[in-house]
Amino acid sequence: QAQLAESGGGLVQPGGSLRLSCAGSGFTLEYNTIGWFRQAPGKEREVVACISSSDSTTYYADSVKGRFTISRDNAKNTVYLQMNSLKPEDTAVYYCGADIEAMGISMISDEYNYWGKGTLVTVSS
Repeated sequence: QAQLAESGGGLVQPGGSLRLSCAGSGFTLEYNTIGWFRQAPGKEREVVACISSSDSTTYYADSVKGRFTISRDNAKNTVYLQMNSLKPEDTAVYYCGADIEAMGISMISDEYNYWGKGTLVTVSS
């Protein structure tokens, strides 16, 4: 049974850093497009970053470009989201998802097949 599990969220001050982890079980993340999405209260889920299955091409939303980095550790079957220079507007529940049919970047949440339960990131002083 394919499952994803996020971890690493928490409370951090503005300007701080966090690293989120997305651990896969029951399937190999290396062979799938993996995306990080977030959902703030009262807002729709939005894509933050994505890494493709085919050649590990990456995509970042404009709001996080230059501050967030998505990466894979294939030996650990885990995808990370390194978040630096965090801002209060980054506060949200962060989810990782797997699009098992995509070969390239996938930015549409409806196209994702598997999701984790999310991890809360709160940026506040």
